[in-house]
Amino acid sequence: SGFSLEAGCDEAGRGCLAGPVVAAAVILPPGPPHSLVADSKKLSEKARNQAAEWIKEHALSWSVSIISPKEIDKLNILNASILAMNNAAENLNPLPEYILIDGNRFHSSLRIPYSCIVKGDSKIACIAAASIIAKTTRDKIMIELHEEFPYYNWKKNKGYPTVDHRKAILEWGASSWHRKTFKVTDPDQKLIQFN
Repeated sequence: SGFSLEAGCDEAGRGCLAGPVVAAAVILPPGPPHSLVADSKKLSEKARNQAAEWIKEHALSWSVSIISPKEIDKLNILNASILAMNNAAENLNPLPEYILIDGNRFHSSLRIPYSCIVKGDSKIACIAAASIIAKTTRDKIMIELHEEFPYYNWKKNKGYPTVDHRKAILEWGASSWHRKTFKVTDPDQKLIQFN
């Protein structure tokens, strides 16, 4: 697109019942990226972690922003995701000349032009890199939280609404890391109220 410093931006954890939403912004070096820099959802955990190491070592700049479940409940998940992406982009050094955002919803708090690209994480390397950094950062947080709350099995489900996770919420109730404003159905599709 003619800009020399383009940042990709993406988030992880938007559809989860527990844990933070994490956004990342990445400015890749010129030239072809590592072959593992692809949509984080299409990579194995091992490949994602290898790609994240390469990105952290070779990116001109990378940044993450973490928004807690309490803030998500205050702002709503869309606004929390947008805030996280703005924060991640703002923390890049150098600042990008242009930002490429995964998805179709964004408004910038920065004076930097941007474009939203649907499925950008599977089309554009710097967005794919951001998706990898966001996902690996968030997964690490959820694996650490699993030690404190093993009954939710976050090391496996990462806070997503799997049947086992919803059953654990029914049995144990919500933790301090659950998003209180999210509507949750139990495996039999009955609504679970957190509060």
